[in-house]
Parts: sequence; C-alpha cells; structure tokens
Amino acid sequence: MTFDSLPDTLRWENNRFFIIDQTVLPENFIEIELQTRDEIYAAIRHLKVRGAPAIGIAGAYGLCVCAQAHIDKPYSAFVSEVQQDAHYLSSARPTAVNLCWAIKRMIRKIHSSRSKDTAKVYESMVNEASKIHKEDLALCEAIGRHGKNLITKGCGILTHCNAGSLAASKLGTATAPMYMAAAEGVSFRVYTDETRPLCQGSRLTAWELQRAGLDVTLICDDMAASTMSKGLINLVIVGTDRVAANGDVANKIGTLGVAIMAKFYGIPFYVACPSTTFDPATETGKDIVIEQREASEVCHFGDKRTAPENIKVLNPAFDITPKELVTGIITEKGIIMPPYDKNLKQLGVK
Repeated sequence: MTFDSLPDTLRWENNRFFIIDQTVLPENFIEIELQTRDEIYAAIRHLKVRGAPAIGIAGAYGLCVCAQAHIDKPYSAFVSEVQQDAHYLSSARPTAVNLCWAIKRMIRKIHSSRSKDTAKVYESMVNEASKIHKEDLALCEAIGRHGKNLITKGCGILTHCNAGSLAASKLGTATAPMYMAAAEGVSFRVYTDETRPLCQGSRLTAWELQRAGLDVTLICDDMAASTMSKGLINLVIVGTDRVAANGDVANKIGTLGVAIMAKFYGIPFYVACPSTTFDPATETGKDIVIEQREASEVCHFGDKRTAPENIKVLNPAFDITPKELVTGIITEKGIIMPPYDKNLKQLGVK
C-alpha cells in the first residue's frame, strides 16, 4: 500500500485553518474552515476534530486564528488577549494532555519573541504551529517503524476507538505499525470495535482502514471477548490521550475492558503514542481528570432516542487502564516495557 490514501485531518493554508469534520463521517467527507475562537472551541469540544495529537495541533493552529483578531492591538493587549484565548481553548477537552501541551508551547513562543511587532509575533506563532504539525508527522512515522515488527503474517489485531490518521498526522499512532507492516507486504487482519457511544471505531477507524485497503472487520463492543476466545485476536494496539508517570493510561471509554479481556486470554496489549502524550506531572491514573460528556450521546443513536426520557446517565469519555495490564508502550523512541516509571526516564520521555 501507499500512504497517499490516508486523509490529512487538518491543514493550514494561506493563514486559514481547515479540518475534516469527523462528526459526519463516513456518510459525508466534508472539510470545514475554522475562523473564530468559538468555532475552534466547539470543533474540539464536539469532536469535529479529535484524537490527542490532532487536537494538540488544532489548538496550536487555533491559537493562530485567535491571534489574527488581535493583531492590530498594542503588543501588551495582544499578548493578554491571546493568553485568554489559550486558557479558553485549553478547557475544551481536559483529559487529553496534548492540547494543553501544544498551547503552552505556543505561549512560550510568544514570550520568547524578541520583537514587539504583533505581525512578527503572529508569524512566529504560525511557524511554531507548523513545526508542531511536522514534528507529529515524524513522531507517527517513528512509532510505525518501532511497532511494525509486532505484526506477523496472518495475525489478528484488535483496536479500539480511533487512533489513526484522523486522530493524528497521516499514519496515526495505533495504526502506524499497521500501515508500515502493510507497506512491507505483511498480510494481517484488523478487528475494530464500534466504540460506543459515539462509534469512533465503526464511523472512523473502519472507514479509514478500508479506504487504505487493509483487511478490516467491524465488531460490536460486546463481541471483543468472544472474538478473543475463538483465537481470532493475537495482538491489541490502542492509542491514548494521556500517560501518567507510572505508566497508567487514559484512553477512550471501554479500553479498560479490552485490556482486562486481553490479559485473561494472554493477548499482548500495546499502547501507541508519541512522547508528547506523557504527563510526568501526573503521578498515577487516579490523578487524571476524566471528561464527562452529555447524556444525549448515550440516550440517542444518531437522531433516534434509545432510552427513556429523564433517565439518569453516566457518560465518562475515558477510562484508566492500569500499567499492570499494558504489555508495552510504542513510542517514537522505541517500545517501552515495564517497569514504566524507570524505563520512561531512561528513554528520556519524562
């Protein structure tokens, strides 16, 4: 396969910011322009753009869009307004560490500028956002190179949610080893679960992998254990939105269940992510703030209500998979194995 078929989930062109609207996939493939602070916040909050690396890049470009509205103001006012915008955008998704990481990096770039000319500061911001984007592309390629040898001829791989090119740059994270292995002629099967309640697995991962020509099969979330028990799954690779200092990982709700089942059936469970997703300031998974989302996501399937009116709903966007269930973490610097607190430091990702 070639990588040309993989979508570019976001792009910056002529000082304009565009994203693929992931909420309308797979039925429609639509690219939209984000022109205001509120549009950027809403796109991140309402999952038009999603995936930890992607929303980090979106936050960086988004802050550039925000800066455009203040470029004619005095320098001090410009900086103050952009900092307020940064705080606002950072609050859109509290669990994914890449968003705050990228925005903080953009703010540091502003303060490190020697110029008080707002146009030049803005130009430096755009350059920094572009650098973050290019770095993520390189990180995903490196993750693919380090992880591809885990995939052997004829094996079955289960993935959860979407950690592909829609969630990062080009190759994605969890899918990068798959794309690299396929490019080298390795034949394998991918099983993607639907990932309720928003079905990122069925709407996004199945669409993306099928479009790339991979052998992909969609299963219901409830089928994961049965599929494992039949020997169809030999490897699990998922992404993550935040990795704590001890190796606990936060990922899309349902990841914990997949990890527990993989442990029971003796199936290796790997997490793929760039080092930018590691959060050394968060000691364990218990310290990670879990985003709570709207009840309507659970009570409806598309436009159809599937639950009684006024029913109480619990809808966390993520769960925490403890380090004991993680076989290894595939990063751009290599595959990190337990003990994570020690080996993360040795690889220089903490």
